[in-house]
Amino acid sequence: MHNIAIEASHWIDESELFSLATKCIDACNTWLSKHENQIFPEEDMELSLLFTDDASIQQINVKWRAMDKPTNVLSFPTKDLGSDDTPLPLLGDIVFAYETIEREAIEQNKSFDAHLSHLMIHGYLHLFGFDHIEDKEAEHMELTETGILASIGLSNPYNDA
Repeated sequence: MHNIAIEASHWIDESELFSLATKCIDACNTWLSKHENQIFPEEDMELSLLFTDDASIQQINVKWRAMDKPTNVLSFPTKDLGSDDTPLPLLGDIVFAYETIEREAIEQNKSFDAHLSHLMIHGYLHLFGFDHIEDKEAEHMELTETGILASIGLSNPYNDA
């Protein structure tokens, strides 16, 4: 289950965001279970998604990451997960910034929904301990993202960039 909060007026209808998020999250869970042997809690997991703007995400980025700039997506896991860990039922929070996502989609010649789908998957994987700081981790995360995106009919965003 995921809860959605919309703080900025540019975002599409809440029901459309919910539908897109459900599609991406379901694809992630299927992939993680099948290809990563991820164990999930017996209870439904809960996830909060905040759809905001650059000004708001910049404040969050300063507070939690000491980076004074907007970004496209931020993830906050309830629990840091190792490779064999089962997530808590309360999985975490993901925050999205409209203007940055829109600008990147235009720059990368992608539809807004395709780019948002990629970032939903990217942010969700961070909640499961995926990262892209080290080259080996980044390669694994990108391969996982592209596999999940392909499973929902979207192309490899790294080839298209």
